[in-house]
Amino acid sequence: MNFSKRMIIILAGVLLLVISWIVAVTAKTDVHRQEALLKEAREFIADNSFIRAYPILEEAVELNTKHQLQLDAENELKKVYLELIDQPGFRRKYIDLLENQLRRDNATQDVFLDAAVYYIEVRRLPEALAILRDGIERTDSELLIELYEAGRYVYRVILTDYEYIVAGYNNTYQVMYEGLWGLARSDGSALTPFEFDKISTFSGDRAIAMIKNEIFAVDYYGNRILLLNGEADVNSRRTPELHSNVTDFGSFGNNRVTLKINGRWHRGTGDFEIGISNFEMIGMHSSGNAAAQQNGKWGVIDGAAEWLIQPIYDEILMDEFGRAYMQDAVFVRNGRSVSLIVDGEMLSGTYEDAKPFGEENYAAVKNNGLWGYIDTSGTVVIPYQFEDALSFGQHLAAIKVEDYWGYISLSGEVVIEPQFLIAKSFSKGSAPVQTESGWQIIALMEYLEDGGLF
Repeated sequence: MNFSKRMIIILAGVLLLVISWIVAVTAKTDVHRQEALLKEAREFIADNSFIRAYPILEEAVELNTKHQLQLDAENELKKVYLELIDQPGFRRKYIDLLENQLRRDNATQDVFLDAAVYYIEVRRLPEALAILRDGIERTDSELLIELYEAGRYVYRVILTDYEYIVAGYNNTYQVMYEGLWGLARSDGSALTPFEFDKISTFSGDRAIAMIKNEIFAVDYYGNRILLLNGEADVNSRRTPELHSNVTDFGSFGNNRVTLKINGRWHRGTGDFEIGISNFEMIGMHSSGNAAAQQNGKWGVIDGAAEWLIQPIYDEILMDEFGRAYMQDAVFVRNGRSVSLIVDGEMLSGTYEDAKPFGEENYAAVKNNGLWGYIDTSGTVVIPYQFEDALSFGQHLAAIKVEDYWGYISLSGEVVIEPQFLIAKSFSKGSAPVQTESGWQIIALMEYLEDGGLF
C-alpha cells in the first residue's frame, strides 16, 4: 500500500473518531439541557404557574434525546396541557402529544392508559375502546384489558315505534309498523317504506318483498327492481316476471334465496336462477349450507344442493332466520333427543334443546330444564343456570333470568342486567329488545361511529 492510500485511511479514521466525539458531546449536552429545562419547569408547576411551565417543557420535548428524561418531559407536559385544557389551543396540543406517543413502536401501557382515560372523560368512548384494543394487542396489559372490559358493554338506547323487530342481518332489520313490514337501518331509522305484507332479509343489493300476492325484488331503498311473479304488462315499463308460479319466499343470504313454486321449495341464486332440486322445506343459507326437508325428514344441503348431512332426522334446529349451520356444526333432533354434529361426525352426549351456533364458538344448550353453553367439542364452557338463552354473537349472548332477558360475556359474566321482556342477538353492534314501552334497539357505544352519545 502506497503512502497516499495509508494517509487517506488514517484521515478517515480520525474523522470518524471526531464525528463520534461530537455526536457524544452533543447528545450529552442535550441530555443536560433537557434535565435543566425539566427542573426549571417543575419549579413553575410547584407554584401552579402552568402557563409559564408549558413553553419550557415544549423546548425540552423538542430535544428528543431518546433518554428517560424525554418521557419524563412529555409526561409533565401532558399534565400541564390538561391543566390548561380549557384555554384555546391546548386541547389540540394535548391530543397531538398523545397521538405522537401512541404511534411509537415502544409505546407503554401508561401511554395507552392516559389516552383512553382522556377519551372516556370527554365522552368519546368509541375512540377510547379502539385505543385500548390497540394497547392490549401491543402490550398484553392486564390493566388495559380490565378497563376495556369495563367499557365495551356500555350501550345507548334507541327508541322506536315499531311493533316488532327481527334480529339484525347485513346491517338491517326487518321491522313491522302499523301492521306492515319494511326495513330499518341498524340505528333504527327507516330504510324502506312500511308497505309490504312480507319482506325478506337484505342480501347483496336486494331483498324480496310481497304486496298482496305479488312478489318482487327491491333495492336498498325499497324501489322495485324485479318482478318475480304476476302478470306483467309487456307495454309497460315493468320487468316481466321470472317465475310466475312463485307463491312464497324465505330468508335471503349467502347469495341464495328460497322460493316456493307449485307447492315445493326451490333454491335460487341472487339473480333468481332456479336449480333442478326441490324440497318440502329449506332454511336460510349460512356458511354455504342450509337445512332442508325431504320425505318428512331433515338434513343439510351444500351450495350445490347436494346432501352434506343426509335427511334422516326429525328436525334440524334453526334460528329466527332459518339458519342452522355455523362453525361447521349443526344440532339435530330425533324424538326428544338433540345431538351435535361437527364436520359431519356426531359427538357423544345429548341435550333437551339447543340453539344453533352463531358468530362465536359457543352455543346455548339445555339440560335438566336449564340452559348453559358448549363449544364445538361439546365441552360445557358456561354452566347450566339460565331459564332460556341464545347463542353468542359479537362476544355477547342473551340470557333469561327470573323472567327477564339480559346479556352475558364469553366469560359467563352478566354484563347487561336482565331487564328486557325479549332480547335478541347482537349484530353489527346493536340488538333489538322489547321493554314495557315497546320495541327498542340497544347499540354498543364501541360500534357507534360518531361517538359522544352519552
